[in-house]
Amino acid sequence: MSLGRVLRNGTVVVLAALWLIPTWLLVVNALVPADEYTGGPHWLPSSFGLFDNMSQAWDKAQLGPALGNSLLYAVVSALAAVVLASCAAFATIVMPVKRQALWFWLIYSGTLLPLQVFIRPLFLSYARSSLYDTQIGLVLIYTAIAVPFAFFVMRNYALTLPREVVEAARVDGASWWRLFWQIHVPLSRSAMIAVFVFQFVAVWNDLMFGITLTTSRNIRPIMAALADLQGNYSNVGPPVVLAGALLVSLPTLVLFFSAQRFFISSLKIHR
Repeated sequence: MSLGRVLRNGTVVVLAALWLIPTWLLVVNALVPADEYTGGPHWLPSSFGLFDNMSQAWDKAQLGPALGNSLLYAVVSALAAVVLASCAAFATIVMPVKRQALWFWLIYSGTLLPLQVFIRPLFLSYARSSLYDTQIGLVLIYTAIAVPFAFFVMRNYALTLPREVVEAARVDGASWWRLFWQIHVPLSRSAMIAVFVFQFVAVWNDLMFGITLTTSRNIRPIMAALADLQGNYSNVGPPVVLAGALLVSLPTLVLFFSAQRFFISSLKIHR
């Protein structure tokens, strides 16, 4: 085995270990019973208290309603972003739209600025309207921030689709609407599922908009509730907070592994 290969494999192992250390500490310290936590990080589990810690986090932070809210925000926003991005990609790639590059940059420019830039104008506009502290307000902003990246992925995937299929369908008299639903959507299914997973996870993990645009417990998303657990209930101890973090991460893990086949296939070049 050559020296270069040994160094490359060694670097990969070290980076993987560094990546896994925080996950290991999260799981181990979430296992520690809250009354046995000594104040420092535990590297090895001494006893099992995970379910009790999860139960405390669930009850004291009222994670149940927040979990339902985040499911609503993530599913609706991700689905809306996928539909809008698919329509925009179809229009700018398949249909004879003028200035396709201009439309691409106009939509994609939504990803060029950090989201923190929009916090102040969003807060002021929401506070002056009926959108502040409402579910529809969060759905709107989550959909808006998800569309540009979703459009970027769907457009690039649409570029790899065979043009001959579209031309043949048009020759046979297929309308644009029929072409979109019966040809473009089935061919782009794997990319659409991958985009849905991306946007679902992004909305699920959002904290900034959740704590800025909501105040009510029955409106706030799951990450805002978890932050409230750490801020207002600090006496529960780090094991309860970590167990809560482990609990709220389960839906995204289940979604990713269930859609892994489509996620990987969408990254391959269409042939």
